[in-house]
Amino acid sequence: MKFHPGLGGPTPLYDSLLRLAQANTLQLNMPGHHGKPLAVEGLWPSALDFTENGSTGDLFGSGGDAIEEAEQLWAKAVGMDQCLFLTGGSTQGVHTGLALLAGIGGHVALDRGSHRSAYNALGLLDLTPHYLPRPWLEEEGVTGPIQPETVEDTLRHHPEIKTICITSPTYYGVLSDLPAIGAVCRRHGARLMVDGAHGAHLPFLGYTGYQAADVVVLSAHKTLAAPGQSALLLARGMDMDTLRQVGSVYGSSSPSYVMMAALDVVRAHMEGAGGLAYRQAAQRTDRLRLRYPSLRPAGLELDPTRLVLCCGDGDRLAASLREQGVYPEMSDVGHVVLILTGADTDRDEARLCQALEQCWQPGTPRRCPPPPPPPPQVLTPRQALFAPRRRVAWEACAGQVAAVQLAPYPPGIPVVAPGEKLEKKHLVYLEEMGYNVQCTDVVLPSWEVGATQYIKGDDL
Repeated sequence: MKFHPGLGGPTPLYDSLLRLAQANTLQLNMPGHHGKPLAVEGLWPSALDFTENGSTGDLFGSGGDAIEEAEQLWAKAVGMDQCLFLTGGSTQGVHTGLALLAGIGGHVALDRGSHRSAYNALGLLDLTPHYLPRPWLEEEGVTGPIQPETVEDTLRHHPEIKTICITSPTYYGVLSDLPAIGAVCRRHGARLMVDGAHGAHLPFLGYTGYQAADVVVLSAHKTLAAPGQSALLLARGMDMDTLRQVGSVYGSSSPSYVMMAALDVVRAHMEGAGGLAYRQAAQRTDRLRLRYPSLRPAGLELDPTRLVLCCGDGDRLAASLREQGVYPEMSDVGHVVLILTGADTDRDEARLCQALEQCWQPGTPRRCPPPPPPPPQVLTPRQALFAPRRRVAWEACAGQVAAVQLAPYPPGIPVVAPGEKLEKKHLVYLEEMGYNVQCTDVVLPSWEVGATQYIKGDDL
């Protein structure tokens, strides 16, 4: 255990991160700065770590300060009316966005592949979900984009739905046709929310799809040179007072000024040299896609800087890369996902290629089967979220009601969502996909019977 001079005790987390930072790793995951400093004149970051003091402005206050000015610059950059800085990541944004659009106790058509924050929001807001399926791309072994026809059909058969919530891009970089989906929503009097957590860089590469949405949530830290948890909520047709009021429900009353200042700086950077660097990153991604078997589905729009390698054993390839100091974002049985950003250089590209040449094994990429149909919904998301739970051995889970998501990669979508009853076919599929669990959390059976007696929509 190491003790640093001037400190009275050990610092295990700091020491582990320091060792990693000094190991000369190639980071091809989030945060988007990849461990490299952003060239900016002035003090950074400790000297900027203020609180509300009468001169610094107030994130959730009445506006008219430098924070709002910086937010408006972001709104203009993305082509939206308003922007609210978030220091609680896209999770804060997803909760805020669904509260703004769906309210309490409403109905929402939800991308089945939504982030767990959306599933938690269903419980917090007592929303009734109607899941939007994605087509399965057989050759690539991942899900494709949400189809406008799927949204049309859902809204036609469920006029009570007034909010559509989809993820674009997906973890694999698949983009849905947001302008077409937005047009469908407007025809039916519904509003569109997009979880674009992995796409904060796209507007600076000429992408305008987010402008079709009513609310967009972006994680600046995932693909831009911003610190962890730095995110944005962008909106159309809403006033800032409403955004601040609802955002403050889910955000800290002591937001980090370092994070907000970083959001301001990275936007300005992307409007200058950073945009050029990102266009170069897109060119590197193109070269790498041609050199190695990669996800390139014909006719579909992809994030131009998301490199998804297709291989026979993604987890093994990722482990081999890490042994050489190259850190991918994620892996599954048939893919390795790498996030290329404007922080990367030609030297980084050469290092990645050198590492891949050492461990790449030629062969047919592994194709993954699609998941079975979703299981029956027994409890509402709210009931499942707040229900007493117990941990049950995997082999005894059939017939139990899930208290958590079960979502392996691929396809990265929940095979079982909270409140759904586990069936044998879902357990078999998860085992075939290598979902390495020995037990999971389920709702107590005695509570399930009388669940509606314990938690109603207005109880919490």
